[in-house]
Amino acid sequence: MEKLFILWDSTALAHFEGGQLVMMAVGLLLLYLAIVKKFEPLLLLPIGFGALLTNIPLAGFSEPGGMLYYIYEVGIHTGVFPLLIFMGVGAMTDFGALIANPRMLLLGAAAQFGIFATLFGAIALNVIPGFDFNLKDASAIAIIGGADGPTAIFLASRLAPDLLGAIAVAAYSYMALVPIIQPPIMKALTTPQERKIEMAQLRPVSQKEKILFPLAVLILTILFLPSATPLVGMFCFGNLMRECGVVDRLSKTAQNELINIVTIFLGLAVGSKLSSDAFLTVETLGILALGAIAFAIGTAAGVLMAKLMNRMSGGGINPLIGAAGVSAVPMAARVVNKVGLESNPHNFLLMHAMGPNVAGVLGSAVAAGILLALVG
Repeated sequence: MEKLFILWDSTALAHFEGGQLVMMAVGLLLLYLAIVKKFEPLLLLPIGFGALLTNIPLAGFSEPGGMLYYIYEVGIHTGVFPLLIFMGVGAMTDFGALIANPRMLLLGAAAQFGIFATLFGAIALNVIPGFDFNLKDASAIAIIGGADGPTAIFLASRLAPDLLGAIAVAAYSYMALVPIIQPPIMKALTTPQERKIEMAQLRPVSQKEKILFPLAVLILTILFLPSATPLVGMFCFGNLMRECGVVDRLSKTAQNELINIVTIFLGLAVGSKLSSDAFLTVETLGILALGAIAFAIGTAAGVLMAKLMNRMSGGGINPLIGAAGVSAVPMAARVVNKVGLESNPHNFLLMHAMGPNVAGVLGSAVAAGILLALVG
């Protein structure tokens, strides 16, 4: 009998707690969203599986000596994984639309308003019993409004590592829900006539301009906001490899093999933070709610800025493209194009929307740098 008791005690079944079962259900939900609904599957699948692994009693995946523990320490705690992801994203990004129409930088900047509005919202939540967000926590939560997963993970690992799991899940969940969240906001803030506006074709951009652009962005960042240099620098490095035309092998590796490998480990590392004691709190609900608010405000601010630019330019800018100012590349731009085509079958806005979309990537990195400089 004693041996049977020892055998039973050595199994995970004897040690499961209610919270762990709930978190394993959350992991299965993320797998469902990734596999069945195809919501951000490249990240939600490894995050969901990581959540399953970290909540298995006695397995020790996330404890010192466990695989997920070392993946997190090496890649997330140091900030290496998000930076490598940014390099890969830079190698996949074409800045031609932004270079051809530099005014789109204003839309990328306007969409970051949701970040700073949510910063104050997170602090205001402290009046409700159960919430205790300090300025660093609020800054890490607010970056969800940029709709940029790697930036959210990078900033959370620096300012609020205990909240990283909830912040990452919220960031990638709302990125996946862009086609659902954005269209109602876009339609509510624009008129049918505004949505039908056809924009003039963009001018061709030379290779020389594309090579000089990432170098110019990097120099300006070094001079005026050095705290954003890690993110912006790796992004510009990846883009320079793409545009210079002399390191195609390196560029293709950054776009494919490297970013794919890092994405696997990044997702598992984030999933390792979805333990029941860290995730099943009232603060997690607050993070999810604030993330939705941040994303909605960012979308609305971009559309309203585009409406203002349209009026000031005499009617040549479709306000829908402002919604692409959030940096969910290229999904936000595709949503803008889809909504535009619904109003006018001849209205192709994809290339125009890519301008504010890539500007949003830079904007979220700059916002992260500002928050690091202020509260880091």
